[in-house]
Amino acid sequence: MPRKLVAAIKEHALPFNEHNLNKIVESIGNAQIVMIGEASHGTSEFYTVRAELTKLLINQKGFNIIAVEGDWPSAQAVNRYVKGYEDDNATATTILKESFNRWPQWMWANEEVKEFVEWLKDKNDTLSNKVGFYGIDLYSLFESMDEVIHFLSENPKYKADFEHAKKAFSCFEPYNRMPEHYALSTAQFTDECVHEVTDLLKSLRNNKEQYSNKHEEDLNVMMNALVAKNAETYYREMMQDAISWNTRDSHMVEAINELLKYHGDDAKIIIWEHNTHIGDASATSMKEDQMINVGQLIREQYGMDNTFAIGFGTYEGTVIAADSWGDPLQIIQVPSSKLNTWEGQLHAAGGQDKILIFTDENRKLFNDRIGHRAIGVVYHPEYEVYGNYVPSNIGSRYDAFIYIEQTKALKPL
Repeated sequence: MPRKLVAAIKEHALPFNEHNLNKIVESIGNAQIVMIGEASHGTSEFYTVRAELTKLLINQKGFNIIAVEGDWPSAQAVNRYVKGYEDDNATATTILKESFNRWPQWMWANEEVKEFVEWLKDKNDTLSNKVGFYGIDLYSLFESMDEVIHFLSENPKYKADFEHAKKAFSCFEPYNRMPEHYALSTAQFTDECVHEVTDLLKSLRNNKEQYSNKHEEDLNVMMNALVAKNAETYYREMMQDAISWNTRDSHMVEAINELLKYHGDDAKIIIWEHNTHIGDASATSMKEDQMINVGQLIREQYGMDNTFAIGFGTYEGTVIAADSWGDPLQIIQVPSSKLNTWEGQLHAAGGQDKILIFTDENRKLFNDRIGHRAIGVVYHPEYEVYGNYVPSNIGSRYDAFIYIEQTKALKPL
């Protein structure tokens, strides 16, 4: 297999350059949804190349939504900034540092994202249909409840929904704003706050016509209520079910669907997430563990012709990560990939940055199962051969792949 795969890479790989990035854009065609991954949450090149692709899609194809693996309230601050809803004295640096203030802050509060956010604000100044920037993750249980309560309390005309929100919020109050405390409590009381957050979302949806769309207030209150409902499920399952992963990715797909519906029939969305979320799980060992992900669900719901997934990888370099959850960030050396891995095969085919575009004609050449490196916010390179490689059928997992031979760590703000 290795010899065949190296030969296939040599035959089909394109040099990494601006011209061939545009070939990816051409291959996307009329797809409504483009998913752009990353092999870590701490590699500079993954962020900068993803941003360049996003600029091309906005400029050439009219994409108008960016949905990221971040919390809704934090990303909303960025959305308000790039759409001109914020005070003119705000800057991308202050918005990112103040909004993404929970660990791991470096994922979004970094120089690479700051440069893109500044570009997007300037670009939006020239557009009538401005490009939005939204978070689709579900870790902001308490922050999202705060947002709902604050908005409804400031608008007495929404009294009925405010009563629902107060009841839901009071259910979570005993847990000291710590989701893990709620997760532990639900080991004994499995439906403690389920009904309250479900009733809140139902009430808001029933009354959605009364909310103002000024500065997307209607979208904001609805999405925060959706986060609260699905986050409650996620934290409840953490102590009972290894497949809480599926709840999280299903929430992100629900959020994507809501964004597309809100922005109308002509909406086109770019999704920024880790490879493990956007690369079709059914083409990996995740399938055997009964795990699904965003890439799989989006393809199933919208079809292969209307979606496009782009993966990333590196042979070696440095990355921002930590020893354990909540620890200070470190710049960690990423070791050279072994020959019998996807990244090792890309290196063996020539140590240059390269692009692969998978088509109906060549996918089968890249579909032998092989380990594909995935680095999270917690990373132990000394053990990565045992846990950081996801067995994958690369040609089916993605529609294109960008390989950067030597990478460097993100630059946190």
